[in-house]
Amino acid sequence: MNRIVVPLALLLFLPLFGLAAPFLFTGGDHLTTGTLSHLWNFVLGGYIVSTLILILGVGIGIFILGVGNAWIIARYDFPGKKVFEWALILPLAVPTYVMAYLFVDLLQFSGPIQSALRALLGMDSLWFFPDPRSLSGAVWSFSFCLFPYVYLITRTAFLERSGRLIEVSETLGYSPLQGFLRLVLPMARPAIFAGMALALMEVLADFGAVSYFGVQTFATGIFKAWLSFGDRVAAVQLALGLLSFVLLIFFIEQSSRSKLRYASSSRDRPLAKSLHGKNAFFAFAFCGATLLCGFLLPAFALLQLLIKQGLTIDIRYLDWLSNSLSVSVLTALISVALAVFFAYSVRLNSRLSWVNRLLGFGYALPGAVLAIGILSFLEIFQLAWWMSASVLVLVYAYLVRFLSSSLQSVEAGLTRITPSMDASAALLGLSKAQILKRVHVPLLKRSLLTAGLFVFVDVMKELPATLLLRPFNFDTLAVATYQLAADERLAELALPSLTIVLVGLFPVLLLSRVISKS
Repeated sequence: MNRIVVPLALLLFLPLFGLAAPFLFTGGDHLTTGTLSHLWNFVLGGYIVSTLILILGVGIGIFILGVGNAWIIARYDFPGKKVFEWALILPLAVPTYVMAYLFVDLLQFSGPIQSALRALLGMDSLWFFPDPRSLSGAVWSFSFCLFPYVYLITRTAFLERSGRLIEVSETLGYSPLQGFLRLVLPMARPAIFAGMALALMEVLADFGAVSYFGVQTFATGIFKAWLSFGDRVAAVQLALGLLSFVLLIFFIEQSSRSKLRYASSSRDRPLAKSLHGKNAFFAFAFCGATLLCGFLLPAFALLQLLIKQGLTIDIRYLDWLSNSLSVSVLTALISVALAVFFAYSVRLNSRLSWVNRLLGFGYALPGAVLAIGILSFLEIFQLAWWMSASVLVLVYAYLVRFLSSSLQSVEAGLTRITPSMDASAALLGLSKAQILKRVHVPLLKRSLLTAGLFVFVDVMKELPATLLLRPFNFDTLAVATYQLAADERLAELALPSLTIVLVGLFPVLLLSRVISKS
């Protein structure tokens, strides 16, 4: 088993070799000429600036929404808290590109909000109303869609801090705000950075939302270089530029996660403070407004589009659904099997633990970067025809991208199985493979189901890698939603979008159930 672990893990890193292959095989002849030179002279600076502004804006937005809601839920008791503490993670069920389409549909000139305001004010146009399809609109959309990453991790960190620390700070003369800023916030900083890093990596990996908003980032540049200019080397170089952003954020996230132990020294139950009157109203209003903008309004817009479409169903919908389900189920099954193999191998030989840490890097790879690496690798070895022959290349890309999520779930399940159980089974004459089959797998059923469910949902929502690597005439729900939005056929995208959202609700509701029980 140990002889297979390392080669199999390295097989999942071939896309990174694909990014370096053009320079190794061409000798760097295209480094400063052709498409990249054109991009450098005219648009590359804009890519960098818009990407940095987007990251900064979304970072501020998710910090305010995530930390603010986490502190209110963890520290205070007020009417509606029991609902908000799990409902605030519902925006995770809405893919960023679907949120973008619904955000613009709600706020555009012909949308319900502007139409209602014009009728109320008796005006033909609202000159003061901002354009929703802009960089600022993208910041708002991403912030309300991704703040649960910060909320979940930060809420846990706040709950692990004893409420008595705030009371002590108040006895020393600090106001509640000063105690929060000077004591609680610094102690929760690693958790906050970890959540923000996860959210910002999603922003960098996104293509559907930013392209719909008309924001020119590295992700949109990669698609233009490959699909519009047909320049593989320029696409690879832009992918490497995007990867450098992601690696920086990935390093920050890993560094913050390694320091999380410093934020959990106390296991005392936090003392929640009851709010009444206007304070309770303000807490309810802040959490309620966040939930309204992050989930309720998009859900309303989606249902409105579905009603506008009527009972007619696109005849291609069943093909989209079948394609999405087939690749999602296949990827989930293979991913769970690989996760069990790698996790059990590390359990048997702790010296292989670096392999699982290496595989954890896959979730940091943006779909566009991953796809360009695979395409470049296939082109070097004249194997690009594989893409049109089967979905195996697409499934491989999904495995590289999402294996880490199933691996983490299986590893967490294995930690609850004590080594003494392995020793007892070995004394009864069972081999290592038999121990895995007859002892571990039955005890890991819940972890395996959770791992498969999360990979299944991630594959259903994935857009950039699917756009570049899918076989001809193989459209998934995500691809169909993007194409319908690009054609401004918003009413027709309601059904595939609603399907994706409903599928995404399963793990979110599972997670919310765990939160409500805790």
